[in-house]
Amino acid sequence: MASKGPREYTKIKRILIWVLLLNWGVAAAKIIYGILSRCSSMTADGIHSFADGASNIIGIVGIHLAAQPTDSDHPYGHKKYETFFSLGIAILLFLAAFNLGKESIIRIFNPVIPDINATSFAVMLVTMAINVGVMRYEYKKGKKLQSDILLSDSLHTRADILTSFSVIITLVAIKLGYPILDPIATLVIALFITRAGLEIMREGSRVLCDTAPIADIKKITDIVLSVEGVKNCHKIRTRGRTDDIYLDLHVQVRADMHMDRAHRISYAIEEKIKAMIPEITDVVVHMEPKEN
Repeated sequence: MASKGPREYTKIKRILIWVLLLNWGVAAAKIIYGILSRCSSMTADGIHSFADGASNIIGIVGIHLAAQPTDSDHPYGHKKYETFFSLGIAILLFLAAFNLGKESIIRIFNPVIPDINATSFAVMLVTMAINVGVMRYEYKKGKKLQSDILLSDSLHTRADILTSFSVIITLVAIKLGYPILDPIATLVIALFITRAGLEIMREGSRVLCDTAPIADIKKITDIVLSVEGVKNCHKIRTRGRTDDIYLDLHVQVRADMHMDRAHRISYAIEEKIKAMIPEITDVVVHMEPKEN
């Protein structure tokens, strides 16, 4: 897929807005019923869903900034803002995990017997089904649009699904006479949330720390060597997002070649690479003489 343009960013914003509304609807259902039934694991799951909604807002802001055109201060564009704001989602996850972990420890030493009934199971099953649909949709669109925000948010939602499943197991255990599993499940949920945050940070740091988005450079080498007049190429480096890759490389040509000819070869290399690998948005070619 080629680099994202205004149309793709508009699609991502629209997806995030719809997901935001769904997440907050799910969160309200779980938090309200969790409080009424005094089930801390259900309330914790609702808080996690609310954090999903907060992450959508962060994503909308990040996408808005990433869609801005290049300017004098940002000659390479603003696209890394999308990756940067995805780290904000990870921070929200860590905060939620800390608060839930603290609450679970308090409930272990000060137990409360939750009021569990059929409605409790119905709320969890319906909200989990909604989350499954949201996660699959976001992940699919995130891959198609190569959006860090959508992919990070889908991981966030996946953690929510896992925690919802653990809550359902906890509700069963409580009905069987083991209420102590409620705060323990809340602690497990906090660990799930922490893991999702770490995964988002790992992916975001790869982009921000300039990890090579193209590990196998053979395809680039083959493209360059197919251009007439090129003798060799080396020192191939890539950086950036997977949908906004910057490439620089050294190309060797005949030592007696005229500058005009070398410039035309450089331009041909750039155009051919961009045509064959649309994710590459910028190519810097360093021309070198190759001694016979």
